[in-house]
Amino acid sequence: MIRVAIVGCGRQADQHAIEIQSIPGCQIVGFCDKEELMAKQIAERFDVKHYFVDINELLYVTSPQVVHVTTPPQSHLALGTLCLEAGANVLFEKPFTLNSSEAEQILQLAGEKNLKITVGHNVQFCHAAMKMRELIKKGYLGGPPIHLESIWCYNFADPGYTKALLGDSDHWVRSLPGKMLHNIVSHGISKIAEFLTGTSPHVIAYGYTSNFLKRIEEYDILDELRAIITDQNDTTAYFTFSTQINPAIHQLRIYGQKNSLVVDDLHQTVIRVPQNYKSYLNHFIPPLLEAKQFLSNSATNIGKFLRNDFYFEQGRRTLIELFYHSVLQQAPVPIPYGEILLTSKIMDSIFEQLRLQE
Repeated sequence: MIRVAIVGCGRQADQHAIEIQSIPGCQIVGFCDKEELMAKQIAERFDVKHYFVDINELLYVTSPQVVHVTTPPQSHLALGTLCLEAGANVLFEKPFTLNSSEAEQILQLAGEKNLKITVGHNVQFCHAAMKMRELIKKGYLGGPPIHLESIWCYNFADPGYTKALLGDSDHWVRSLPGKMLHNIVSHGISKIAEFLTGTSPHVIAYGYTSNFLKRIEEYDILDELRAIITDQNDTTAYFTFSTQINPAIHQLRIYGQKNSLVVDDLHQTVIRVPQNYKSYLNHFIPPLLEAKQFLSNSATNIGKFLRNDFYFEQGRRTLIELFYHSVLQQAPVPIPYGEILLTSKIMDSIFEQLRLQE
């Protein structure tokens, strides 16, 4: 039985708790939040005996093996340090930290304590992402990627997050170095960082406020971002974040020496880009081959759904399971530390350039 605690009792905590309780051999031993009512309510919902307002008391009374930190990133360094010092492994909700300096401190301390760390990039563990890795591991690309294109859209139609952010001038997101972008873009950037082999990529970034936000006189938030990323080993990448592209897209395109792939998170599809044909066959055969793949992907998704293995938070559950396995069996962590740190460094560079553009 693995003993788990959750620090931070907002909306994300519920999503974590649901997945934890669905995994055999796990027990939530306590919740903690500065607002006692928040901690009490979630403890009652999930039938957990202990709840706290002081993390030190939580760690002392419940002795968790793993702590899920689902608070805003401004608190991650301090909370993560306390958990590690108490002997607990830590899963942080994204973004991992405020910056790469804090990321390095946490990862170094985890190493010194021989404890494990991961971050909630759950979309990296959905069915489509896992299938993509299988193909690449088998050599489908013909070598390292030549170029990557990651696009991550966020729709302001989400009333819970959007109204809270746009309607509150003191919202915690506004105090992040990258503000709204900081709270969202690590999902799309981590997809690129997974395939970079260097430690200090060159980044060129440009961001701006959409006309939608300008019409409601919201000038403090940048909600459109374009970035070019170049690795020391000549792999290049484009990253796009947008709130205005419709329909929303969560997609990664991977271009290889031999073959290329298109991975779609929202549709849960992995498409092998067809080879070219001579003459007019190029207009007929590749579309048919793509259509066949889409039908096959759809059939696979339906099958997984009927087997109760296909739902919105499946990637989160897989990430948690793999992390717990790494803790119990001393196996590799699901997300390599170099990838976590590289994602932070890319974000640092982007936000510094956006600050200079102001």
